[in-house]
Amino acid sequence: MQQYSITGMSCAACSARVEKAVSKLPGVSSCAVSLLTNSMGVEGSASPAEIIAAVEGAGYGAKLKGGERSASASMSEADSALIDRETPKLKKRLIASVILLLILMYFSMGHMMWSWPLPKWFDNNHVAMGLVQLVLSALIMVINQRFFTSGFKALWNRSPNMDTLVALGSTASFVWSLYALFMMTRAQTDGDMMLVEHYMMEFYFESAAMIVTLITVGKMLEARSKGKTTDALKGLMKLAPKSAVIVENGIEKTVPIEAVKKGDIFVVRPGESIPVDGVVIDGISAVNEASLTGESIPVDKQAGSPVSAATINESGFLTCEATRVGEDTTLSQIIKMVSDAAATKAPIAKIADKVSGIFVPVVIVIAVITFIVWLALGKEFSYALARGISVLVISCPCALGLATPVAIMVGSGMGAKNGILFKTAVSLEEAGKAQIVALDKTGTVTSGEPRVTDIIPAGGISEKELISLAYSLESRSEHPLARAIVARAEENSVSALEVSDFAALPGNGLEGRIGANLLRGGSMNYIGSVAKVGGEMLERAQALAAEGKTPLLFARDNDFLGIIAVADVIKPESPQAIAELQNMGIRVVMLTGDNERTARAIGAQAGVDHVIAGVLPEGKERVIRRLAERGKVVMVGDGINDAPALTRADMGFAIGAGTDVAIDAADVVLMKSKLSDVPAAIRLSRATLRNIHENLFWAFIYNIIGIPLAAGVFIPIFGWTLNPMFGAAAMSLSSFCVVTNALRLNLFKVHSAKRDKMRTPVELDKAFIESILDLPACPLEGTECGVEASDGNAVEPAVEQPESAAKTLTVHIEGMMCEHCERSVKAALEALPFVASAEASHEKGVAVVVLSGEADEGAIKSAIESEDYEFISIE
Repeated sequence: MQQYSITGMSCAACSARVEKAVSKLPGVSSCAVSLLTNSMGVEGSASPAEIIAAVEGAGYGAKLKGGERSASASMSEADSALIDRETPKLKKRLIASVILLLILMYFSMGHMMWSWPLPKWFDNNHVAMGLVQLVLSALIMVINQRFFTSGFKALWNRSPNMDTLVALGSTASFVWSLYALFMMTRAQTDGDMMLVEHYMMEFYFESAAMIVTLITVGKMLEARSKGKTTDALKGLMKLAPKSAVIVENGIEKTVPIEAVKKGDIFVVRPGESIPVDGVVIDGISAVNEASLTGESIPVDKQAGSPVSAATINESGFLTCEATRVGEDTTLSQIIKMVSDAAATKAPIAKIADKVSGIFVPVVIVIAVITFIVWLALGKEFSYALARGISVLVISCPCALGLATPVAIMVGSGMGAKNGILFKTAVSLEEAGKAQIVALDKTGTVTSGEPRVTDIIPAGGISEKELISLAYSLESRSEHPLARAIVARAEENSVSALEVSDFAALPGNGLEGRIGANLLRGGSMNYIGSVAKVGGEMLERAQALAAEGKTPLLFARDNDFLGIIAVADVIKPESPQAIAELQNMGIRVVMLTGDNERTARAIGAQAGVDHVIAGVLPEGKERVIRRLAERGKVVMVGDGINDAPALTRADMGFAIGAGTDVAIDAADVVLMKSKLSDVPAAIRLSRATLRNIHENLFWAFIYNIIGIPLAAGVFIPIFGWTLNPMFGAAAMSLSSFCVVTNALRLNLFKVHSAKRDKMRTPVELDKAFIESILDLPACPLEGTECGVEASDGNAVEPAVEQPESAAKTLTVHIEGMMCEHCERSVKAALEALPFVASAEASHEKGVAVVVLSGEADEGAIKSAIESEDYEFISIE
């Protein structure tokens, strides 16, 4: 998307005309103009020169943002674009206008209404009084000449806007008053004092001045409020560091941030801001990432840990290598997302845009008709003119035009503050309409890393002794399950014993000697064959396996030592997040490629409505497509393996993307990798949409009531009339009210479920779930693939059968012991260029490979052996 700065726009009618002019260009696929930020986003093949020419042809100015300059220059331009330059100018105009208006009101109304004293030379000199009012009102109109230049220029270009309404109303008042002054001068010359008094009452100089002054008041209030809506974006831009300390030939030197290149080595001292994205190569510290994720708890960093620009190094000295600089940093990507969201339009805005496009011409026609009707009814010219002017100055297209963009800007800014990034205005609006949320299991509902969950020592063995012996053996292995035991031992400060003759036994486990004793660890079958495991312990191991955990058994010589269970545990916040979604009336479905037993156990702990297991990526896409038949579907995944499903869903949420926010498949990026941000994002979307509805209601009802009131429709019924000055005041306040209402979103608590409202949930009964999964048998014949419905009954698998047997290989493998082994084999095989997808089963010792090209047996063998598993054969 190319972004442009637009100048000369004053109301929604202006933005509608710019958008219409650019959209007509050949090659423009989409165009969105934001009155809030005076910017335009254009997608398509049209050249910048053509786009700028189209904008200028519509009577406005345009300039391409960024261009070919550096990232820092683009950032500075974006930051500069958000500086509130309008309010100071309006403030000066307003002060001068108010001073002159007070003097004008003193002369025009003070002596008549409150008998305020006047200079002697005004006694019986009504012409002098009229001339003073003429000069003062003319000065006020000159001070606010922008209304007239913009309004009449727009009228000349046949694209009238709000300024046109103000200019016409104020000019009509002034011209009629000038005519009255001329006629009064003739009457005074003729000595006809009654006629002089008559024309004295026809002066509308104060109305002409009051109209532009009150509109200026409204414009200033609106500008100040609009400035606050971009506070979140400005806050993000202020986070960007201005310099960095890089190391060249062992010498530290401070350079501007734009001089840092990928691969440079930079250092960060305690208390300093990290300048660019990078990876730690030396040092240990805690880094506060609240600026990007909203998470206040510092994150520990050590060699190999990624770091992001604008985060704060709180304790240690870090030496890092730059990996992403300029516009590629996480901070820059976040700023771009928030800017793009503001530059796009929500579907709900289309109604207001259509109305705004014809609003001003319709109002001018209504004003003319009002004037003619009152004349036809026998009213005086000045009375009919006052009614027409009131119609012009009370009508406000700005409130309509601002109703949606201000709420979108505040809502997306609030999301960014909380680590929730909406890519477009559409995603912010649509997220709240979710009826079904499909969750990927690994890394979304669960942590994605195996953890020790249970430690069950045998009789005569202490828990600490079991952990110490297991740690001694597993510390020599690189297996994911071994790393879980090592992590638990290190957390408890357990020391490892010296192990000799260490050996990995594919398909069984590990063994090694501690002194004269032979220590073994591995599966139930293996340990059961070398040591006597009691019936109670076997039952405990089987129960742990039924819960989706992997029981690892240990023995010393022929003596059984105990069980350590390892599993990919659910995140602490997952059950609460899922409960919050359900309390909103949203059905929650968990999709996973893991086996049905593990998925069922995790699903029960998390509390989801349905669990669908054994699903390949293409199978997930099919499930999402079928779920969409019942309602709006949100898919939540890691944005890589789940890309087909994320793309197919009505909305894709990428979770776990704190260091890479540019995930094309997702519509919303959750920076904190917490499932609790899913209901928070939906909650914020609903609050934003509710705010937009309130704004649109106010904008429409204001004009629906105000225009007939100004035209005098209610005079015969209630006797209500509206002075043009009060019409101008109402017009000036309408936009201010809309913007102020949008600012209330800044007070919204995205993680509070207190005000959640239950919506009627969609029906996802067992029969429908079974119809989704009406697929051929799982390619891993005999494995447990299926779905656990809310009633606890498993149904058929959700794995799609390959199109033809010729494109499928079955690879026999030894050494896989758990689902983590399955994922390692799957990832290794899917990395091969000729493999479309792969699915592994540790229970059957096979992997089914779907080919996309000519198979290379040697490459398959190497891929499996690179993960420390034994290749047996290919069928």
